Amino acid sequence: MLKQFLLLQSFSFLFYVVIVGGKLIGGGFSAEENPFTPKASLVRYWNKEIRGESPRSEFLISKASPLNAVDSATFSKLAAANSLPTRFPDFCSAANLFCFPDLGASLEKHDDDVKFSVYDQKNFTNYGNARAGGADSFKNYSRDGNVVTDSFRRYSRNAAGHDDKFTVYGDNSNVVEEGFNSYGTFGTGGAGVFTNYQNNVNNPTSRFTAYSDGGNGRSQTFKTYTHDANAGNGQSFSSYGKNGNGAPNEFASYGASSNVIGSGFSNYGESGNAANDTFTSYGTDSNVPQNNFKNYGASGNAAVDTFANYRDKANVGDDSFSSYAKDSNSEKVNFVNYGQSFNPGSETFTGYGKGAEGNKISFKTYTPNSTFKDYTKNGVAFAKYNASTTTANTVGDGKTVNKWIEPGKFFRESSLKEGTVIPMPDIKDKMPKRSFLPRSIITKLPFSTSKLGEIKRIFHAGENSTMEGIITDAVTECERPPSVGETKRCVGSAEDMIDFATSVLGRSVVLRTTENVAGSKQKVVIGKVNGINGGKLTKAVSCHQSLYPYLLYYCHSVPKVRVYEADLLELNSKKKINHGIAICHMDTSSWGPSHGAFLALGSKPGRIEVCHWIFENDMNWAIAD
Repeated sequence: MLKQFLLLQSFSFLFYVVIVGGKLIGGGFSAEENPFTPKASLVRYWNKEIRGESPRSEFLISKASPLNAVDSATFSKLAAANSLPTRFPDFCSAANLFCFPDLGASLEKHDDDVKFSVYDQKNFTNYGNARAGGADSFKNYSRDGNVVTDSFRRYSRNAAGHDDKFTVYGDNSNVVEEGFNSYGTFGTGGAGVFTNYQNNVNNPTSRFTAYSDGGNGRSQTFKTYTHDANAGNGQSFSSYGKNGNGAPNEFASYGASSNVIGSGFSNYGESGNAANDTFTSYGTDSNVPQNNFKNYGASGNAAVDTFANYRDKANVGDDSFSSYAKDSNSEKVNFVNYGQSFNPGSETFTGYGKGAEGNKISFKTYTPNSTFKDYTKNGVAFAKYNASTTTANTVGDGKTVNKWIEPGKFFRESSLKEGTVIPMPDIKDKMPKRSFLPRSIITKLPFSTSKLGEIKRIFHAGENSTMEGIITDAVTECERPPSVGETKRCVGSAEDMIDFATSVLGRSVVLRTTENVAGSKQKVVIGKVNGINGGKLTKAVSCHQSLYPYLLYYCHSVPKVRVYEADLLELNSKKKINHGIAICHMDTSSWGPSHGAFLALGSKPGRIEVCHWIFENDMNWAIAD
């Protein structure tokens, strides 16, 4: 009887759960939901820790782990036993994580010419080896994807007169990793063409290893490569054209109009004969480009390298040339219109042309922000060197305009007045969709730079892979010491976020976020404005997403802020389209002078306040009014 009574009580308890005032009560789960799921646990935790009602509680709860009760317990046990990697694909899928797939080898053989159209994510091994003549073309390959992984191993090796064409490859995707290993190695004749490669990609990564190594008369062309891309630092060319003979390579419109893009060239054209490399419009109109050339053209013979319109109109950034054209013979290197940047960055030349014989190196209209160490003394011509390259534009009030600071990203507090027309930045969340992990699992996972090897093993992140870089960057940033007056913590579970917010603000808090993305990249009209806590200086906790396999937030609190909520109206109809949350930093004295806010608003640290919107899926916590 006692057992039957307890079962009836349990059933009744589940059935009569209700929702009151936006707050779940009666245990925190619905009659249809298992009370042992991570979501149900989070709801109970919210109800226990948060006092009063928050209009956005369901927003945080929607990010709870989707694991069911059984999977949650299973993966928690695997994590405790350090065995999660054995079930990684299942774990990634069930927990809604951001993971690169483990690609199996594709040993497809195609004896005839193949046109790949609308083809997606493959691991090609021994593809096109020893092909004689013909052509393979890839069109609309891995386009419009979220997480894209492709691998080409021993592609077109020992081929003769074989052409490869990549058109619209990986475009409009979010996080892309593509690897070309032994591509065209020891090939004779033929051509490889990359057109519209990884354009409009959010986090592009490509690695070319032993590309055309030992090739004879094979040309490679990169055209419109990573155009309009964002935040990638993984374009690497290793042993590209090494030991090649008469192999022309052309980079045209490479990295143009991109934001924070990096390239590394290592052993490029090393020991090559009569190579002809051309860099045209490389890094043009880009923001903070980072390009490194190491052992480029070393020991080459009668090679010609031309850099034309390199980094034109770019904004700062750094390039380094180490052991460039070292021990080469009769090599010609021409820098034309190099580094005519919007805001000059820096270039470092170390061991450039050292030990070379019969070389001719010319610099024409070259940036002054350069360092030459151990540089060849002979055969170098400088024309129009040390000319001023600062080309910043100004507006009527004399403020510096920087095109890389999106209009509306930063604004003054005076803009938050009803009737004001203001440009709205792109507030859309561009991160891959992920969920929090339940606390029962995340407490068993390592998260520190001292345990990066273990983290990489868990998430199947290979050496020098995109995922390795993502993990390293996130963990390193989370371990960074707080800035002056900042209190910070990275959180991978919703419970940890609640704990941090309440530790700073107390348990009577309200969670807010911008309602949607309407008005992005448009002019909007400010409607009704409400100052949180009476519009007075207050404490707040802001949480911003970090890219990581599971949903990870960088939460921090800084002193002397004001928080506002405002209706956003369509410019012409004045119809309400959004409800935005803005935070204004009233003390900017500890900010760096090169902070984007000052470049956009034309001031200096400590002289002005700076406001910005809370973007989609970011959050702001404030003390309840």
